[in-house]
Amino acid sequence: MNSQPLAEQAKPFLNYLDGWMQALPLPVGDAVPDPSKTAVVSVDVINGFCYEGPLASPRVAGIVEPIAQLFQQTWDCGVRYFLLTQDTHEPDAVEFGQFPPHCVRGTWEAETVEAFTALPFFDKMLVLQKNSISSGINTGFAEWLEAHPEVYTFIVVGDCTDLCTYQLAMHLRLDSHARQLPRRVIVPANCAQTYDRSVETAEEQGGLPHPGDLLHATFLYHMTLNGIEVVSQILPVQ
Repeated sequence: MNSQPLAEQAKPFLNYLDGWMQALPLPVGDAVPDPSKTAVVSVDVINGFCYEGPLASPRVAGIVEPIAQLFQQTWDCGVRYFLLTQDTHEPDAVEFGQFPPHCVRGTWEAETVEAFTALPFFDKMLVLQKNSISSGINTGFAEWLEAHPEVYTFIVVGDCTDLCTYQLAMHLRLDSHARQLPRRVIVPANCAQTYDRSVETAEEQGGLPHPGDLLHATFLYHMTLNGIEVVSQILPVQ
């Protein structure tokens, strides 16, 4: 085992990671080659992670408008599959052993953000409730995938990059590997984000620190290692 402190060992990679983030590509038209076979899947862009509650973060709120714009541009391209997987926790959710109670069923925290509900095609979106960080377990999402084998391009957006977004993108990737499906999974970095919690705050208040910028970049990179296409953003087709 290397006796060097971890921070020193990691410095070359962190320099590489910073450059990698700055060099992310910009797909223009190829992100939606066939709108009838494309789905946009958003995870946890709800009030409890954006605006109010113990897990709300202004960093996460910052992706609401870019995602709403992505919804509109992909709708204009002809995409009609929009799925919103969203925390809708039971009051006694087991997850509350790791995270403070949040996004409980029937509360404002568990509702879709207004920027989405204001879209004229919101009623065409499918909302899937979840009671864990996984979009693929006990949500109906796996059943939807089975019922729509023709969909092979998935654009994944939401929060948090290192938690629910990662789990969603990896579920799609691992499911495609296991079933030998020619599936494409794309994550635009400007439509994903995670929260930040400093070491100082964690030491003062208890709990664990969470370096937002580092974990955002690291998990985007890890998705890339697993065959997920991470891009800086998806530009409208001209």
